[in-house]
Order: sequence, then structure tokens, then C-alpha cells
Amino acid sequence: MPEKIDPTYDALVVVDVQNDFCPGGSLAVPDGDRVVPLLNRYIERFRKLKASIYASRDWHPPVTKHFQAYGGVWPPHCVEGTKGAEFHPDLALTPETIMISKGMDPEQDAYSCFQAQDAEGQDFSVSLGERGIQRLFIGGLATDYCVKSTALDALHEGFQVVVLQDAIGAVDVKPGDGERAIEEMRAAGATFATLDDL
Repeated sequence: MPEKIDPTYDALVVVDVQNDFCPGGSLAVPDGDRVVPLLNRYIERFRKLKASIYASRDWHPPVTKHFQAYGGVWPPHCVEGTKGAEFHPDLALTPETIMISKGMDPEQDAYSCFQAQDAEGQDFSVSLGERGIQRLFIGGLATDYCVKSTALDALHEGFQVVVLQDAIGAVDVKPGDGERAIEEMRAAGATFATLDDL
């Protein structure tokens, strides 16, 4: 069980809860929107403690090697400035939430938040360092891609990682991808928690 949230060195990372990854979107996670109410409760808990909150988004150009038409594996999704790229309308991000964007480079897939930048162009890792963040609580979409990549990169960079197991969802391109991603994150050193654990 994780320790109590410490606002001096803990941060919440809400990964890619965007319309295109939710039911009705172009690359929907099955029942992906079920994470929204839980993430809202995590957001409120971190907000009350004045802990840092980050929200990532895919923000792709229309032409990118990430998409099938240009050699990638995915249908077009989260194209910058489109409705599909917007955060889910029920996701209750606070004014203090730091938005980070990834996937702008047409030559990169950019699954990990560690490939993201804030509105001023500052890298995610630099922002975390400036705030003294040492532990990341990660939830969002999708377990088997951007959540996994972010968690593994965080561990590689020396952060402690807590994956919010009740607030993630998998694409499961191949059945079981989500479960395999969870085992991979656990094997790399991530711990797992639910809202009741915090």
C-alpha cells in the first residue's frame, strides 16, 4: 500500500483522457470513459492537498508517421485543434493543472509523457525536477500504450511510480495486452493502488 500523498514530492499524472480514446472516438478504449469519475476523485484529492497535477494529451499534426496513411499503425486520432483531441467533457481538471502535449513531431510516435512539453515548451522531466517531484501517481488511457510507456520511462528516470489500477483502461489490440502491460510495469518496479489505498 502506498504512503499517504505528500504534496512536496508527489504528483498526479492524468494520461490522455481525450474524446478520441473514449467511446465514440476514432481510437476508443472499450469503456474508456469509466475512468473519468475515478480520476476526478483523484484530482480532487490532490487538489485539496495542493499537490501537483499534470494532464497529458496527444496533439498530432494531420500528417504524421503515427497514422496508417503515412506508414503507422493507427487511424487518425487526436489531431491538434479537433474535437477528438479535446479532453473528455466530464474530466474535471483544475485551473492549476499543468497541461502537457506530445506527438507534435510527425516523425515520432511519442507514447510517453516524457516526450511531452508544457505550454512554454518545457520538457515534462524538467518541470518535475523544478517542482522537486519524486513520485508519480499515473492513471488514464491507455494501459498498454501511453500509461505503460510513461510509467516505464519514469522508472528509468529514477522516479517512484504508483499506477492507479482502478483508473486505467487498455486498448487490447491483442487480447490480454492490458494485463501484460500491468505485469511489465510491476516487473519494472511500479506499485499499484486504488482510491481506497490512498
